[in-house]
Amino acid sequence: MQGSNFKIMASTSKKGIGFLSTFPPRACGIATYTTDLMRAIAGKFHSFNLIPIPIESEGAGHAYQFDTPQRLDVSDPGSFDRLTEYINTATDIDMVCVQHEFGLFKDQEVAFLSFISNLEKPVVLTFHTVLPSPDPLLAEKVKALAEACSRVSVMTRSSASILINDYQISADKTIVIPHGTHLAPAVDKNEIRRRYDLTDRKILSTFGLLGPGKSIETTLEALPAIIARTPNVMFLILGMTHPALIQQEGEYYRDMLKELVDRYQIADHVRFVNEFLSTEDLLSYLQITDVYLFTSKDPLQAVSGTFSYALSSGCPIVSTPIPHVREVLKEDMGIMIGFEAPDQLAGAVNQILDDTSRLDRIRHINLQKMVATSWQNTALAHVNLFEDIFGEQRRITYALPPINLDHIQRMTTDIGFVQFANISTPDVESGYALDDNARALIAMLHHYRISESYADLALIQKYLQFIAYCIQDDGTFLNYVDKQGHFTGQNNQENLEDANGRAVWALGEVIGMSHMLPEEIIALANELLERTSVHFLSYHSTRSMSFTIKGLSFLNHNRYMDVLTTLADRLVAMFDHESSAGWQWYESYLTYGNSAIPEALLAAYEVTGQTIYQEVAYRSFDFLLGKIMTGDEIHVISNKGWVQRGNPATDTQGGEQPIDVAYTIIALDRFYKVSRDESYKENIGRAFDWFLGRNHLKQIVYNPVTGGCFDGLEEDTVNINQGAESTLSYLMARLIMEPYA
Repeated sequence: MQGSNFKIMASTSKKGIGFLSTFPPRACGIATYTTDLMRAIAGKFHSFNLIPIPIESEGAGHAYQFDTPQRLDVSDPGSFDRLTEYINTATDIDMVCVQHEFGLFKDQEVAFLSFISNLEKPVVLTFHTVLPSPDPLLAEKVKALAEACSRVSVMTRSSASILINDYQISADKTIVIPHGTHLAPAVDKNEIRRRYDLTDRKILSTFGLLGPGKSIETTLEALPAIIARTPNVMFLILGMTHPALIQQEGEYYRDMLKELVDRYQIADHVRFVNEFLSTEDLLSYLQITDVYLFTSKDPLQAVSGTFSYALSSGCPIVSTPIPHVREVLKEDMGIMIGFEAPDQLAGAVNQILDDTSRLDRIRHINLQKMVATSWQNTALAHVNLFEDIFGEQRRITYALPPINLDHIQRMTTDIGFVQFANISTPDVESGYALDDNARALIAMLHHYRISESYADLALIQKYLQFIAYCIQDDGTFLNYVDKQGHFTGQNNQENLEDANGRAVWALGEVIGMSHMLPEEIIALANELLERTSVHFLSYHSTRSMSFTIKGLSFLNHNRYMDVLTTLADRLVAMFDHESSAGWQWYESYLTYGNSAIPEALLAAYEVTGQTIYQEVAYRSFDFLLGKIMTGDEIHVISNKGWVQRGNPATDTQGGEQPIDVAYTIIALDRFYKVSRDESYKENIGRAFDWFLGRNHLKQIVYNPVTGGCFDGLEEDTVNINQGAESTLSYLMARLIMEPYA
């Protein structure tokens, strides 16, 4: 965690946020939480300075991996006053975000309350523990803290309800922001099992700072019954003993657990990993966990980061019913058991391990439900809260994610680009499509312009060869290929005009880069374009004609000028026939990929200079933008409700696809370059922000961990599968953004 990681920006003026919390190397869940939160904000947004202010005790003097202007030594009452003065006079701190746990300020509650009350900057205080049914003294202390803050945040609805009802804290002051979680990486689970010597084992795990409150003995007592049903089971106890416990009693608790292991003769089925694990190692263990065990014996534990992390890794859960678990864990995600109930635990684990299909189903459900709590989305929720408190109605700007080709590589086989994915795993059974390989070819051509990488050339050649494989003797293209490379019956059941047009678009882009690409690639593209040219005027699909125009527009000394003009004239004729004062479009409806049509006409204008193409392009594109740009956000036409001419607009949410956003960005880029109209340039950024969280769900659509893009926004959820169309659409949009960065 370097200091530079915490310098970010949100708009036109910097705002400094001081984070008062514990930090690594202190072994503490709150330290990990705050570090993850700050990294997520720093990685996702611009225009904040994030300033860590460590909480220490008795002059611990930890060596941090960042520069810090001030520390709070809770064992020194004077430290509170010094920090108050520092924050109140600091010109680079505009707000303080405080992470609160009762144990952090033990015996210093009065000094801490005085510190919060005397701050002259807004304060957001996050309660990591919320105790129900407080005695009058505790209720008074917590209410006083809350009243001294601008907002208080908690991680569950039940905690918010307790604050509002038991502590009489205003609902307007209380906000729920779930505990952040890490997006599951795309990993080779077999390789992880080999690395940890766990091949062919069924894995149970639990993790966190070890102590009696974890009730690990409950699982050890249940293990003989689990082993009897599943002899290859292994229980991983991940994590070092809590430092405070070591100070008090050494390794007494861990030694007691080892005695139980010996007593039950289960040493071959239990492994202690006595380390404070890095996030990478922890996620690796969770990726191979078949059942995660959360056996807290504290019924008042408000929230558990370990529980959240296990869910977000897709682990089926067996858990005791603390409030956080009761709120989140539904029947399709795992099983709740009683406190200190080894028989129930054994029964629940056996029930899940016995049903492989259920285990796989739970894993997918948990990944789907928990993506909303990813650190990227948690960061977005915090930044929205900060901006609400500042009250300046500034437009938050997002950091541009680095270009990541990991998922592109993962989805590419010897045959071509796989059509669909099961989350981030290529679904080879789904086969391949000309559509996707044409998109992949276009995307990698754009990437090659930037990188000029030999690896890009290899992919360009592979995707071009797939297009060559799909061309038929008559010059038409088939679209669908199965995993063995055979054409499927689906080619006879669907209209393939758009796929044929998209192939022409891709071939045109190849030829347009003849100054950069090897001769053999250009020669093959020219050959394929010539073979299919007899069909250029055979297709009448609006989008097929548009894709063909786009492809032909890249050719120098355009030998297909008459074809391009004919197709553009057709689009103009369709526009004249269908448009009216209130409907400036080529058809009586708006469906998918709409932006490609006016963009194609503008491309035709650039090639021919015919102003009618320019005029219709601008009229239709501005009409479309009026339908899909709402304020600072893009809401593309939903596939759950196409827009029909003459029908009232529906307020349909969900059914938004990455391809429509990408086509809009590609079109905006061309319209800006031709017109230099700044409004188009501004809308490029606004549209791209849809991938990063500026959408009706306020959730990310691009997955920065895998490099894939989720398959779309539904009404209440994100479709977490990361298939070809969505991932390639994102990449094309991201590459458009490069010069605007």
